[in-house]
Amino acid sequence: MSEYNHFIDIDKVDIKDLRLMLKHAVEIKKNLKKGKHIEPLKHKHLAMIFEKSSTRTRVSFEVGINQLGGKAILIDSSSSQLGRGETVSDTAKVLSRYVDMIMARTYKHDTVILLAEKGSVPVINGLTDYSHPCQVMTDILTFEEHKGNIEGKIIAWVGDSNNMSNSWMHAAEKFKFFLHISTPEELAPNISNSDYIKFFPDPKEAVKDADAVNTDTWVSMGDENAEYKRELLASFQINDELMSHAKGDAIFMHCLPAHREEEVTDAVIDGEQSVVFDEAENRLHMQKAIMLWCLNLLK
Repeated sequence: MSEYNHFIDIDKVDIKDLRLMLKHAVEIKKNLKKGKHIEPLKHKHLAMIFEKSSTRTRVSFEVGINQLGGKAILIDSSSSQLGRGETVSDTAKVLSRYVDMIMARTYKHDTVILLAEKGSVPVINGLTDYSHPCQVMTDILTFEEHKGNIEGKIIAWVGDSNNMSNSWMHAAEKFKFFLHISTPEELAPNISNSDYIKFFPDPKEAVKDADAVNTDTWVSMGDENAEYKRELLASFQINDELMSHAKGDAIFMHCLPAHREEEVTDAVIDGEQSVVFDEAENRLHMQKAIMLWCLNLLK
């Protein structure tokens, strides 16, 4: 067993470890609700690198490590040498001398990989342009709270092909659920040779019999093709009519922030099938489990 683990992409982690994280996230949440506090990360420090702004990622990691007894240190490009030309490699080596873990929310996926390669502490991918594994693990936790084991279930992804859909594809192969992706054909992902992922040009076909319908903003942070994306995705909005094609008890998921009346209507996101705020809350509990796993503290 290695001294520590990186959490960079779901497809790079063994399913037994993914399940271990989910199990402990459930326990962590129950204990917090009961007022039981443990501090396994006392005297541990988490460096949080932000190239991209954040609400849920920052608060969930900072509150999470605080509740586990540790402390978080915020590092952004405007107030550190990262924005003044210091290499990622040097940053990784220096931070490894100070802190016990690094969480990075960056544009380039290679930045997170390089932090892991050049540093000597565990690195957590808080989001890159390629993937968002912490969020999708949270979404699986939320799904299973409401719908039971995700294996064999149908998850519909409708909207942009982005970092979230990439992590959902990684998860489908690991957890063995069926992922129905519906995006404009111009944005369609490469899903050849998969038993669990299928592409549907028509969103109504994608959500048919789905246990969950999932989306994200049409224009990701830093995306320079905003108007082009909106034009392509105009017919991929999640609304009551589209939700009517899913199972009657299907849930609606969104990682937030949402552009209301764009990718999703108010009626859906505020409706009885929506679990978006459960997802937001569960970031806290999932983040704790991920940090503990990275330090080999889960059994």
